[in-house]
Amino acid sequence: MIGEKGSVRKLVEMALRPAYLSVVQVPTWDRYDWLRHGFSTRQGGTSEIYGGQTLNLGFTKDDEPERVRENRRLFAGAVAGGTPMALVAVSQVHGTTVQTIFGTDSLQTPEGRAIFQADGLMTAAPGILLAIQAADCVPVLLADVRQRVVAAFHAGWRGTVSRIVEQGVAQMIADFGSRPEDLTGAVGPAIGACCYTVGEEVRNAFESVFPYAEALFSGSEGNPNLDLAEANRRQLLQAGLAAEAIFVLGECTACARLPDGSRKYFSHRAEHGFTGRAMGIIGVRN
Repeated sequence: MIGEKGSVRKLVEMALRPAYLSVVQVPTWDRYDWLRHGFSTRQGGTSEIYGGQTLNLGFTKDDEPERVRENRRLFAGAVAGGTPMALVAVSQVHGTTVQTIFGTDSLQTPEGRAIFQADGLMTAAPGILLAIQAADCVPVLLADVRQRVVAAFHAGWRGTVSRIVEQGVAQMIADFGSRPEDLTGAVGPAIGACCYTVGEEVRNAFESVFPYAEALFSGSEGNPNLDLAEANRRQLLQAGLAAEAIFVLGECTACARLPDGSRKYFSHRAEHGFTGRAMGIIGVRN
């Protein structure tokens, strides 16, 4: 059994080297010495376009590619802890395609850009860090602690209503023989219900799919607020994970602040589209 029965455990922020760069991690996952994982914040890094020195990890049209590549090197190094690991990202399209990675050959272009178009990744191959980008959408990380299989999913509202996380667990079961009772999951930083007002068409889409949809919405009629993190936690439960094996950060990317009042995360909505990209990454060390 993982964790304490019935609990939804919260992630904690771990300060990793270099000192200015922080990584948000599941506190109890350090029991698995083969597992490497983390969620980035905006602090540290070499990018300057989004204000100060930030850790933009996405090849946005505004940032300089060489700065993004250096940021990725820094973040991957902090998570890998000195073990050489290849970071693999995808070109995300708000769909449900999950790419299985079997080796380290031809995983990106020579410039470090993605060659796969997908919204999920999974692998049992050591030495690879699977990367999902987000700036309000939900990054979800999964680990099969028996078979040492890992997965990462990008779940915006479209991916969530299309059940990408449930489908991803089913793919782990089909491709690797994973068992839900051996899976542990982390729902990373994402825009919270406090800041995520959506249209009635989004509510209608969720109500047409999920019997528990009413519990995901709050606020006034016509301008409901959606709890994306909770929606994905429920998908993990539906897929068979134990409640105590699911860890939820619970911080809102739109309004979380550091002690000095600065933004902790990148947020597409709060920053009106002019923002960087964070990552959730997970891998099996060599």
